[in-house]
Amino acid sequence: MEDKDTFFSRKYMINCNGALLDLSKPKVMGVLNVTPDSFYDGGRYFQEKTIKDQVGRLVAEGADIIDIGGYSSRPGADHIPIDEERKRLLPVLDLVRKHYPGVILSVDTFRSEIADQVVSDYRVDIINDISAGEMDPAIFETIAKLQVPYIMMHMKGTPEDMKYKARYGDMMKEITDYFSLKYDQLRKMGVKDIILDPGFGFGKNVEHNYQLLHNLEQFKIFELPIMVGLSRKSMIYKILNTTPNEALNGTTVLNSIALMKGADILRVHDVKQTREVITLIEKYRTSTGNC
Repeated sequence: MEDKDTFFSRKYMINCNGALLDLSKPKVMGVLNVTPDSFYDGGRYFQEKTIKDQVGRLVAEGADIIDIGGYSSRPGADHIPIDEERKRLLPVLDLVRKHYPGVILSVDTFRSEIADQVVSDYRVDIINDISAGEMDPAIFETIAKLQVPYIMMHMKGTPEDMKYKARYGDMMKEITDYFSLKYDQLRKMGVKDIILDPGFGFGKNVEHNYQLLHNLEQFKIFELPIMVGLSRKSMIYKILNTTPNEALNGTTVLNSIALMKGADILRVHDVKQTREVITLIEKYRTSTGNC
């Protein structure tokens, strides 16, 4: 079957330190949280061996990108100073670059100073900003200077108060207008590689999250890659009356829907299972049905 540049197969490329990452087929971003209080894996990865082993596992299972975060963005998380974020991040980046020099690295930070340092000193390939410049407006200029791919997420409020801000008139219009404004600012500053993240769970309640997933394809009007982070979130385990530890099957179901709705990158804790989802969805898409 001919691979057409359609809704489900677009010819997106992002430049990661000179290497082109082809997003014409969905990619997997494996999560490594080096925080004590993330909702699922907080406190697990502080020892050198556990960090090294976890990155090795993510790579072996097929992660295309490793996303490292030192600032917890779970609802109600405490704000930490920049020095604490550095203390958590930099030794891990040093370790990962030493043992896995070729891996594509993303850093989950909203701070322009952190972004500048990790790209300059550790050759980080992608900056993943949960606030799209709202928590540090200087990050847009920093990204324009560094010319690295930039993931901008929609969040209403901050991690500390976003659960109280989940109120919308027309949610899809509000998020679309938000991205339109940010996209225009970044393009005028010369930023080339922009990825959208609609921000499941960030200033959105369970009903908002399912409405967002149902309408995910609407963001294709921007002709930009879309990243989705659904992994083990409360929109799964609250509906199923379980816990994050029991939310893998639900994550798989919703990731499948996200792929059918046009997601280009899946940000996940469970890489092997996500790689299997992508393989099966791609087989479904390319099958002619003629035997």
